[in-house]
Parts: sequence; structure tokens; C-alpha cells
Amino acid sequence: MRISHIKLENWKNFRSVDADLPDRVFLVGPNASGKSNFLDAFRFLRDLARPGGGLQKACWDRDGVSKIRCLAARKYPDIVLSVDLAEGAQKLWRYEVAFSQDNNRKPVLKREVVHRGDQLVLERPDREDEKDPVRMSQTALEQINANVAFRDVARFFETVLYLHLVPQIIRNPSSLSEDGGAMDAYGHRFLERVAQTTDKTRNSRLRKIQNALEVAVPQLKELRLEKDVRGAPHLVGVYEHWRPKGAKQSEEQFSDGTLRLLGLLWALQEGEGPLLLEEPELSLHSGVVRHLARLIYRMQKARKRQVLVSTHSVDLLSDSGIGGEEVLMLKPGVEGTQVIPSVQVSEIRALLQFGMSVADAVFPHTEPQHADQLELFSV
Repeated sequence: MRISHIKLENWKNFRSVDADLPDRVFLVGPNASGKSNFLDAFRFLRDLARPGGGLQKACWDRDGVSKIRCLAARKYPDIVLSVDLAEGAQKLWRYEVAFSQDNNRKPVLKREVVHRGDQLVLERPDREDEKDPVRMSQTALEQINANVAFRDVARFFETVLYLHLVPQIIRNPSSLSEDGGAMDAYGHRFLERVAQTTDKTRNSRLRKIQNALEVAVPQLKELRLEKDVRGAPHLVGVYEHWRPKGAKQSEEQFSDGTLRLLGLLWALQEGEGPLLLEEPELSLHSGVVRHLARLIYRMQKARKRQVLVSTHSVDLLSDSGIGGEEVLMLKPGVEGTQVIPSVQVSEIRALLQFGMSVADAVFPHTEPQHADQLELFSV
């Protein structure tokens, strides 16, 4: 199952979004155009559904409804998220949630609708909600006794995985007070997740990662998980060295690029739900970045999962296998950011038909205006 379509109203940078989503999506746009906030819509749905989450926590984790609502919101201030879920070409589900805040700035549900195909499964508010307005502080999605008829939707949202590893956090996770939660995406509990995987699965994944890293990281010949005297897990790499058995390094000595590539390769093998990747090209050599799109494609097809990628990389989007229908351009404006499939722009479509790469055809349309004036900056 995948997310085949998304609609957003008044969500962060976006006053209105209505976009189809293929199996692989690349988000491009200038800084602060909303690439991360677009991906956060999928994380929000995950946070609604996962244990310990729900509407109240999902909103407060984002500093409240007022920080979520688009600044360009006008007459209709409710925040709306609607997604279609499909298997192949067949639409299976549509889930829609709309919310705002009450006079005490607490999140309040305004609407929740679920369709299975063309059949209406849930529509709120209902009579019970009208009798007891406190019920509108929670979605049915987050309640086991209320989501029976569409529990497949809740379970699917729970599988959404977001990754934006910060090497410094992986090296020193004890510096953070959070025990997981939002910081997991940045590597807070990454080593624990690796350690908690069954031996067979972990060893299989690490072997595949080792094979890939041997290409990208000179002299690396072995990758394994070890525990120190306190039982804390560490990733250990063995490098070719003048010593017969080589030289060992743990994640504390790994380069930023090695850690980010390692995390990416692990995430591509972890789970089968939608995978959200933030700028996977960071810290990596351009020679590696040029092959990321094909690597992602091969691994997502093997696991039949959807991947959404934000990127600024010309090298990544220069891959000839990327189609224009896979690229969404984010164009900010005074009325919020527009999300435009690149193939809807006639000039881009013509350039792609003549054999130009997505990078060469699309990036000129996403560059910040007057970027050349940065040259005039003086100190």
C-alpha cells in the first residue's frame, strides 16, 4: 500500500496542495520553501496513529495549532490533511482529518472522514460527538475501539519512517534527554534500533551495507555490531591497515558521510511503509550521490515501499532514470508555497522530451530569485 494522493489546506507553508504521489517522489525548491514541512504532513498522520500519540500530542510536539496553521490562511482557518491509499492502480482508502483550536488554544477535531473505496466508513462529528463535545479532542484513528473498521489505515500510518540522521547525535546520544520520540529520526536511538533487530536480520542488513560501503569508503573491509563492557551497542568497522588484522574504528571515529550513508542504507531495509528522506546527499561525495537514485529505486522495489526525498542536489537528480512525473517543485509566494508537478510546466516537459535530465530541466525553475546578489555581500 502507498499514498497515491495528498491534499493539504492551511498546513504550514501551504495554503492549498492537491498532488498525486508516485512510488518515488523528489521534492525540490529553494530554502524555506517547505520541503521539510511537506514531509511533516506524513509524519503528522503517523503521530496521530502510533501508540502514545494522538491529536493532542501531535499538535503540541509542533508547538501548537497556531504554529502549524499556514500564515496565509484566511476565511477558512481549519487545517486539513487528506490522503488516498492505493495498492497498484486501485484506490483502497481515503482518510481526511480537519482540526483547529478552541478558546484555550487546545487542538480540537473539526472533521474526520474515512472512505473504503467509494463506501463511507466514518464521518465525524456524529451524534455521539454532538452529545459529548469532549470527544472531539481525539481522532477515531488513534482509538483502538473506534478504528476497527479502518484499522488497516492506522497500521499503515504507523509504518511511516522519517530519516534525517545527524552524525553528532549518533556519536553522542547520551547528550540528549529525550528517550526516543521525535529525536529518533536524527539518530538518537539508531544504535539501539540496530541492536534490537534479530541477529539474522541485523547480520544480513549489515552485510549488504558493508558491500556498499566498501565501494564508497576506502579500505573498509568489515562492519559489525559490538557491545562494550556496559552493554552499550557500537558499530565497528575494520579497515585495511599495515597490521595483519587491520585497524578498528567505532561510530565515534566514522566520518559524517560514512554515518549518513550507513543510516540511509539501514533505513532502506527497515520496514515496508513510506520512507521520508531529508537531503540524503549531505556529506557525501558527488560520485556517490550520482548513484543514490538508482540505489533507492532498487531497494524500494525489492521491498515494495514508497520513498519521498527532499533534495538540493543536481548530482542526485541527474540520474537518467528519474522521470518528470516523480518531481514536485515547491515555489514559495505571498499566498503560501505552491506544489507543482514538474511535468505540468510546458517548458520543462519539452526539455525532458528532448532528452535533458530532470536536474537540468527543473533546477533553473526552483532557484531563488536574485541569488546572484549574494556575490555583493561584503564584510
